Amino acid sequence: MSLFETTEVLVFFNVLLQQLGAPVPAVPTLILSASLSGEWTGIFLLAIVATSASLIADWAWYFAGRFYGYRVLAVLCKLSINPESCVSQTESRFRVWGPWSLVVAKFIPGFSTVAPPIAGAVKMSLFAFTVASAAGAFLWAMAALMAGWLFKNEVNAVYALLKDNLFVLAVVAALICSLWLMWKLMQRDAFRAKANGAKIEVHDVFQRVQAGDSSLRLIDLRPAVVQQAEPLAGWLPANADTALSAARAWNKNDLIVTMCACPNDVSASQVADLLRKQGYSKAKAMQGGYDAWLARNASN
Repeated sequence: MSLFETTEVLVFFNVLLQQLGAPVPAVPTLILSASLSGEWTGIFLLAIVATSASLIADWAWYFAGRFYGYRVLAVLCKLSINPESCVSQTESRFRVWGPWSLVVAKFIPGFSTVAPPIAGAVKMSLFAFTVASAAGAFLWAMAALMAGWLFKNEVNAVYALLKDNLFVLAVVAALICSLWLMWKLMQRDAFRAKANGAKIEVHDVFQRVQAGDSSLRLIDLRPAVVQQAEPLAGWLPANADTALSAARAWNKNDLIVTMCACPNDVSASQVADLLRKQGYSKAKAMQGGYDAWLARNASN
């Protein structure tokens, strides 16, 4: 197998793994591969290889979202640096930009993996998804490859320097990884702190619904695109702002239950906390969120 063929294989699997969600950056590989390529046809072929790998991963996430809906997004966002805003920010971009959001998705950290399952969850057509996703992947790959081609002398010089200083590189890499791990742990602790607050079990909510409790108010805080795709009877679709507005028409003693489809019920806890500060002392987040509600209804 020639060097170029080996490079193609490396690029394919590197991009595939990254787009599937593995923490393996592909841009450095694309830049280095382009710097080693001797002609434009090689650059173009590498772009096609990267686009194909990206599209395979995107199809996998698209169909996962189409068949399993928001549950896939909840799993993905548990792996996110900022889990509580992971889906809401993606949904906002998707709502504003539509299919074009997939074209720029590869250029936005965290967006490229979450956008395909959202497209599947909202039943975007496979053809439109494929065109937009392929266009975005090709532009993203070409941007990295062109950078490697234009600065190939500098890239090769850096590569040679790193080869001659592997020990120093290993120490620096270990230091960076340690700092990153510490930062992640701090993020996790801060994230868990946000989730603390008054909670109510899904069983208690379900019993009150069955009993026809007139003082029960249910607020659905899932992203709007998911609310539209999977509406829930009895739940008021809202976000943080509209939830506070809606509460003005309710009695301060009503039991207000907030629900989200986010890790650790963070969004629901935050809105419930805001409502309590406004005088709605019985506002609580539902433990387990959307997944718990689905499971409770399925077992009924």
